[in-house]
Amino acid sequence: MKTLRQVSIEGFKSISQATIELGDLNVVIGANGAGKSNLIAVFRLLESSLNGRLQHYTGIQGGADRLLHHGRKATPVCRLSFTGVDFSYGLTLEPNVKNRFVVAEEFLEYKGRSKTIAPASDEADLAGLEHDLLVMYDEDGNWVEPPSVDFHELLNSTLDDLPDLPSTQLESIRAFHFHDTSDAAPCRQDAEIRDARELHAEGRNLPAFLYLLRERHATNYRRIVEHIRLVAPFFDDFILEPSPDNDRMIRLEWRHRDSDAYFDAHSLSDGTLRFICLATLLLQPNPPRLILLDEPELGLHPLAIHILAEMLDAAAERTQILLATQSVTLLDQFSLDRVIVADYQGRSTRFTRLDPQDFEAWLEHFSVGELWQKNVLGGRP
Repeated sequence: MKTLRQVSIEGFKSISQATIELGDLNVVIGANGAGKSNLIAVFRLLESSLNGRLQHYTGIQGGADRLLHHGRKATPVCRLSFTGVDFSYGLTLEPNVKNRFVVAEEFLEYKGRSKTIAPASDEADLAGLEHDLLVMYDEDGNWVEPPSVDFHELLNSTLDDLPDLPSTQLESIRAFHFHDTSDAAPCRQDAEIRDARELHAEGRNLPAFLYLLRERHATNYRRIVEHIRLVAPFFDDFILEPSPDNDRMIRLEWRHRDSDAYFDAHSLSDGTLRFICLATLLLQPNPPRLILLDEPELGLHPLAIHILAEMLDAAAERTQILLATQSVTLLDQFSLDRVIVADYQGRSTRFTRLDPQDFEAWLEHFSVGELWQKNVLGGRP
């Protein structure tokens, strides 16, 4: 199910240079400040770039200088490349005088066909609009020079005869963060009932998405409800109906097993609400091709963490998952070949994928989490 086999990173945040092999389920561990979240951030940057929001992402991160490894004086450009089963995509980003990223180059190779996209002007880049195509080789290796076009239109128009476009694969990368469960959290608010195409990153359309699943994917909906009951035995089912005051809106309401009182999203504990979001994400019928999660275990009871691991393992049969964690309980649920260790050494983060054969003697007596606690695996302060 792998969308990506490998990612290469040069000059991004704490990562000077790294090449990481990816499997179906990838569990990144490491100490605070080691760079786990920076690996997740690489894919957030990619997601933002492919969706025309590169400058927005750069701005909320504090500018290009904050994203370059030790700043622009030490690192003039950031290079990222992503390799799938039959494609490679990469981009080079460099800062301009306004501390914004300019796309210096993009390339795509797919089944013997390749494209290189020239630097965009500052105006086009800031608007998140067009890239200029510099070189394209057709499938016979002949060089052609087409006119300036929109990059994503180009992918779809020139490769529309080929199945499973890499642009579609890369654009279906989603980073989810359900950490905000305050009273003002998006996942506790009413949602537009039609806003149900996909679950949003912070769960702001959770009731609308659950309503769609109940109406069109009853089996998946029942699985979600059953998993919620495992961690919240008091939970009976959701009440998902358009609001009587505004039939375009829907609220996350639910029934208690032992009470006839009224309950909505504000009646749920932080941990229960986070688990509902995670169960909805992982048990849906058509998940994104690559799911990114940063410390999904936050606020969850140990039993809920065990169930989360089971959902992650099952979801990895249908999609690709990359998660960062500091939970020994969660780590204990996975085999060592799924673990990537992040260590901050000197001035840069190093990522190491572990080989179970190197730890055979240890694993006869200790769990994976225990080996991490004993500093056998690395990834410790």
